[in-house]
Amino acid sequence: MGIKVGFVSLGCPKNLVNTEKMLSKLADNGYEIVAEDIHADVIVINTCAFIESAKKEAIDNILDIAWLKENRSLKGIVVTGCLAERYKDEILEQLPEVDCVLGTGSYDEICKAVEAAYHKKKYTSYKDINSIPLGGERVITTPGYFAYLQIAEGCDNCCTYCVIPQLRGRFRSRQFSEILEEAKQLADLGVKEVCLIAQDTTRYGEDIYGTYALDSLITEISKVKGIEWIRLMYCYPDRITDGLIDVIANNKKVVKYIDMPIQHINNDILRAMNRRDTCESIQAVIHKLRARIPGLILRTTVIVGFPGETDAQFEQLHKFIKETKFERLGVFTYSREENTPAYGMPNQVSEKVKKKRYDILMREQQRIHNAFNETFVGKTLRVICEGYDKVAESFYGRSYADAPDIDGKIYFSSGKNLKDGEMLDVEITEVLDYDLVGKAVL
Repeated sequence: MGIKVGFVSLGCPKNLVNTEKMLSKLADNGYEIVAEDIHADVIVINTCAFIESAKKEAIDNILDIAWLKENRSLKGIVVTGCLAERYKDEILEQLPEVDCVLGTGSYDEICKAVEAAYHKKKYTSYKDINSIPLGGERVITTPGYFAYLQIAEGCDNCCTYCVIPQLRGRFRSRQFSEILEEAKQLADLGVKEVCLIAQDTTRYGEDIYGTYALDSLITEISKVKGIEWIRLMYCYPDRITDGLIDVIANNKKVVKYIDMPIQHINNDILRAMNRRDTCESIQAVIHKLRARIPGLILRTTVIVGFPGETDAQFEQLHKFIKETKFERLGVFTYSREENTPAYGMPNQVSEKVKKKRYDILMREQQRIHNAFNETFVGKTLRVICEGYDKVAESFYGRSYADAPDIDGKIYFSSGKNLKDGEMLDVEITEVLDYDLVGKAVL
C-alpha cells in the first residue's frame, strides 16, 4: 500500500489548480490520496501569503496539522505555495514541525518531498519561478459540474502593495491549443461551467501572440460541447477591449458577469498604487460595459487605508461606490507587506481608521446589494443546482450572477429530486440577506 497523503489547499483558485496538479502527480506515482487528515501519513499544506491574514491562516493550519504529528500517526508535513516561496528556509527555522518546503517553481518535486517527509527527512526546493510548466494533468477537486481553467501564470503589473510578481514570476500565457484541449477534457468529465483565471486574464495572449486574445480564446471554448457557462475572473479595466465586450454581450455561453478589480478611484492613490487606470478611464469602461452588455453583473474589489489615503480621498471612493452601484463588491483593508514599495511609504493609515472605512463601505454595499437583489423577485433565473440543504429543507445553487465560493446562493423548492450540476429555471420569490429564495419551474 502506498504512502497516504492528505492535502490542505489555501488561498485563491489559482492555488487550487496547483494543488490539483500535485494531487495528480502523486496519484500517478502510486501515492494514496486520503480525504481525512487523521488517516494521512503525510499532509501537504499549499499556502497563500498575499496579505497578513493569509499568512496567519497558513501558519495556523501548519500548527493545527502539527498536533496530528505529535499526537496521532502523522509522519510528516510538506509546505508548498506562496508562503514557501516568500519565506523559504525561514519556515524550517521558525516552524520546526515542518519537514519539507517547496517554492512555487518546485511543484513537480512533490513526490520527492512527500517521500522525504514520510521518512522524517528534511527536503527543500526553490526552482526558478518562471520555469514551472503551465499545463499538466489535474485531479479536479471542485464539484464535478464546474472547474477553474487557468489561462496564464504570473504578473508584470507590479502594483506597489502586491508581492505576487515576487512569488509567481513574470506573466506567461498558456498556449491556445493547450487550453482548448483542457477545456475538452473538463467537458468530458461532466464540467458545465468553467471559470477562466489568471493574475490578469485580460492580458492573455499578448506575450506569445503579440495581441490580446481573450476574446478569441473564449469564442473557441464556447464551441466545446458540454460547456454551458464561461465565467471571467480577474480582468484588468485597461485591457478590456471592444472585441472582448462584443463576445461577452453576444455569446450565449459567456455569462454576463465580469470580475474587474479597480482597487480605488482617486487618481493620486491609483498612481501611488502603480495602477495604470485613472478615475476617468475606470468610469469610461464601466459605462461602456453596462451600455453594451444588458444585465451585466459587475464585481470589483477596492482597498481602503492605503498609505496617504486622506479622509477626502476615501470619501471620493465612498461616493463612487454609492453612485456606481456595483452588483458585487469586495472591500479589503490595506495590508502592509515587507519588500513592497508601499511598505516604506509615509503616512501609513492606522488600523482603527482602516476598519472604520471598511465598515462604511460594507454597510453601503449591503444597501446596494439588497436593492439589487429585490429586482430579481418575480423573475425566473437559470440556476445550476449545487445540492440539498437538510437544515433549510431546500435545494440550493447559483445563477449567472454568482461566482463559485465568493457570491451568494439561491435556495429553492422543487417537486422532484435534482442531481448536483443539473440546470433548471427558478422563479425568485424573496430576498434572504445576501441570498435569494425561489421555486423550481418544472
